[in-house]
Amino acid sequence: MSDSESAETELPKRGQAAVADLISALNRIDGQLASREQRVADYVKANIDSISTMTIAELAGAADVSTPTVIRFCRSLGCDGFKEFKLRLAQNLAVSLQYIRPDVGEEPASMENSIDHVLAAIYATTNAMRKQLDPAQLELAKRAIVGSKQLLVAGMGGGSSVLAQEGANRFFRLGITSMAVNDSYILQMRAATLGREDTLLLFSASGETDAIVAAAKVAGAYGANTICISKPGSRLASVVSIPIVVDLPEDPHIFKPTASRYAYLAVLDAIAMSVAYETREETTENLRRIRSSLTAYHGRTAPQPLGD
Repeated sequence: MSDSESAETELPKRGQAAVADLISALNRIDGQLASREQRVADYVKANIDSISTMTIAELAGAADVSTPTVIRFCRSLGCDGFKEFKLRLAQNLAVSLQYIRPDVGEEPASMENSIDHVLAAIYATTNAMRKQLDPAQLELAKRAIVGSKQLLVAGMGGGSSVLAQEGANRFFRLGITSMAVNDSYILQMRAATLGREDTLLLFSASGETDAIVAAAKVAGAYGANTICISKPGSRLASVVSIPIVVDLPEDPHIFKPTASRYAYLAVLDAIAMSVAYETREETTENLRRIRSSLTAYHGRTAPQPLGD
């Protein structure tokens, strides 16, 4: 490592980068840089795949500029220096290449093909899930929820937050006091109120979301049951008391919605159904009262989903 690189400051902590998306920043400042810095920008854009393996001296030589010019270019993009620039660019490329060079086919999908594609992904994902599930872990989750005074269900992001809401929606019908949370600060506070008679149920496709992992640790420290439906080998799976883990395939097609949420939903429904059987007398009465209340509210008596 050169003196210029070693003298650079430490990389900013997660979430504190001045520029989150360097690829967009490169396009945004195109033509607005000093001529020598623009030369670096042009070289980077033309050779974006290889920058992460280059030293600052190599990039300077390839762009025919000095190393201080490269550092000024990096700072123009909001980075402290070349070290941070390379890291941020590598992080961006890891998630952006599939969008920069998408493999989505040249023709738009017909509605019929779209339905078939979505259903095929659901079948493949749920089949993969079924082969990996450990019934013993599902049984432990059922017992924990049945014995709970209150159930806190949480998830961050699009799919997981929807699953959390559905989890609370599913279990309150069975007579279990349930609440869904998708705000990181509220989750930390709620987790701290849980005790030995309570359960925290967490959804996370990655198992690496800081707020979710932190909540599991907090609730577990106060003696609450902690359950996750997540990825094996993740930080979350390692800190909860009852990990339910599945490694699910994801289609690289960028326009196809993720199918893993259907598999997680199936796991949730299976646990809810087993809880309902375990508490069948109370559950049956709760469902009857809910249905009677809705009938009195809207006046409809036609057949409707009984468990919903």
